[in-house]
Amino acid sequence: MPDLNLDAQPFGAVDGIPVEIYTLANGTVEITLLTFGGIIQAIRVPDRTGRIANIALGFATLDDYVHYNVEPYFGALVGRYANRIARGRFTIDGTTVQVPLNNGPNALHGGIRGFDKHIWAATEIREPDAVGVRLSRTSPNGEEGYPGNLAVDVTYRLTTAGTLRIDYRATTDAATVVNLTNHTYFNLAGEGSGSILGHELTLNADHFTPTDEGLIPTGEVAPVDGTPLDFRTPHPVGARIRDNHPQLTLGHGYDHNYVIARPSSGDGSQVLAAIVREPTSGRRLEVSTTQPGVQFYTGNFLTGALVGTSSRAYRQSDGLCLETQHFPDSPNQPHFPATILRPGEEYRETTAYTFAID
Repeated sequence: MPDLNLDAQPFGAVDGIPVEIYTLANGTVEITLLTFGGIIQAIRVPDRTGRIANIALGFATLDDYVHYNVEPYFGALVGRYANRIARGRFTIDGTTVQVPLNNGPNALHGGIRGFDKHIWAATEIREPDAVGVRLSRTSPNGEEGYPGNLAVDVTYRLTTAGTLRIDYRATTDAATVVNLTNHTYFNLAGEGSGSILGHELTLNADHFTPTDEGLIPTGEVAPVDGTPLDFRTPHPVGARIRDNHPQLTLGHGYDHNYVIARPSSGDGSQVLAAIVREPTSGRRLEVSTTQPGVQFYTGNFLTGALVGTSSRAYRQSDGLCLETQHFPDSPNQPHFPATILRPGEEYRETTAYTFAID
């Protein structure tokens, strides 16, 4: 039986408010996360020889997260609205809402001070088959321009079976939009070890949502068949990343929302979204979710300017993200799955990351 352990330690302060770092461990997997931004700082897992490595990109200090995590969002809990909203503008019940523009002419990942830049209240969870932390805060009406007082709980659980389960819950007192995700960058060979282009990826998706030059969906839901965006069978991430395809050119690589294939019943249950394998280490990551989409991103905007926990610089494609979510710009795309939350309703989504060895 794995040895479950939960520990909390001080990790500095932001504006005089203490921040804690929690360690979740089951004897094989160890995860550290912060009350600042709900950030997953590190995920330590063995390879096929038993060698432990951290497979999540991140920073060593709180100051680095405060000052340098503005754009990459390493490990962060993202909201109120993950991904992009065109022109930062949308309409709810005939009323136009304008939120800050922080990604050229568009809004990205909740705004200038999104959920990733707040300190969350933490409650420890100890269960027979899991340990975890529940993070809670209320985003007040008008925060980053979004309407409604939004009460949010996000629970991280590490199970005895080696699965990190993230449960997202939210309620509101006025109609608003909600889209929550986690923005961990994975490198299964080990953080700071170099490129993820040799990782082998499978995506359970027949379609994706093409984007324009601002990475805003065009509204089309296009088949992946016959394109370098087709990962229905395993492919190395880098095998086709430089193909002369307009979507790869616009995204500087992969930065696309995939429509997760689901049973026709559409009951909102968890389904497999992705499998990632790293052939040298033998590490495997499986992602399942209740969400309709997953944003596959290959760290295209990492430039070498940021130095991670290993004291190595992060360069383009040194990590990949699999951000389970609703689709980008859904508030302006009525045929996309809806992201409006109303009083009396509850936003409920779950994503599970299972770590294993081949």
